[in-house]
Amino acid sequence: MAQYPINMHVLPEVESFFDPQTNTISYVVMDPNSTSCAVIDSVMDIDYAAGRITYEHADEIIAYIEKFKLKLEWLIETHVHADHLSAAPYIQSKLGGKIGIGDQITVVQETFGKVFNEGTEFQRDGSQFDRLFKDGDTYEIGSMTAFAMHTPGHTPACMVHVIGDAAFVGDTLFMPDGGSARADFPGGDAGELYDSIQKVLALPDDMRLFMCHDYGPDGREIMWETTVAEEKAENIHVGKGKTREEFIKFREARDATLAVPKLILPSLQVNMRAGDVPKTEDGKPMLKVPINAI
Repeated sequence: MAQYPINMHVLPEVESFFDPQTNTISYVVMDPNSTSCAVIDSVMDIDYAAGRITYEHADEIIAYIEKFKLKLEWLIETHVHADHLSAAPYIQSKLGGKIGIGDQITVVQETFGKVFNEGTEFQRDGSQFDRLFKDGDTYEIGSMTAFAMHTPGHTPACMVHVIGDAAFVGDTLFMPDGGSARADFPGGDAGELYDSIQKVLALPDDMRLFMCHDYGPDGREIMWETTVAEEKAENIHVGKGKTREEFIKFREARDATLAVPKLILPSLQVNMRAGDVPKTEDGKPMLKVPINAI
């Protein structure tokens, strides 16, 4: 891991926000030496059946940042989520900050630009975001230096963001009893996912790992924080030295049984635009439902 600027002496403060509608955990990550902070994987509320978007979850995050008089510097998306809509531009409009995602967003935009029959006005160069991260890129949150690790497999644009002794893993890993994310979306690959997980497990054993989702397997309470050591020892999909071949066989078989996420159609359209809802020619917010395309 020498190519990454790991610094386990930096101890960011982390506040979590759980969204029960999508089982998503968003985070405010704070620099202990200043008022600077970042928001990771925010959620915009949607009543898909009614076609109604609201911002209760995002407002809770905004209220927390305002209560403690924090300065928002970054809004990080670990990947283009297929199960919830990002509230990044809404939070940015209230508090400022830059929106960042992995540079392979362009691959996702090209793929789903075709699925949703987007016109030439939809830019496929990632320009909707303020920063496109490459593997190993660094950025600052106050006095803290964060870096991004490219971890494809679930999607081409997945990144794990490491801030001091805390890593935000997106959908690359779940809690040890939850295993790993699916790899059957367009651009996903089980072998790549295994390789990416090994990159995460090569981080220091006491690195804190923060999940993007948890579903409470077997009825346990919702949890979202573990460590590299715990994942290596206990993860039901990759722990205890499971081989790449074993993982690919299991992951592909399991993925074949999984249903499509309920919010995949609105999520992809919004999230590949950095959280903006697509609009008609006369400026009205509008979502598409492609038939037999996913």
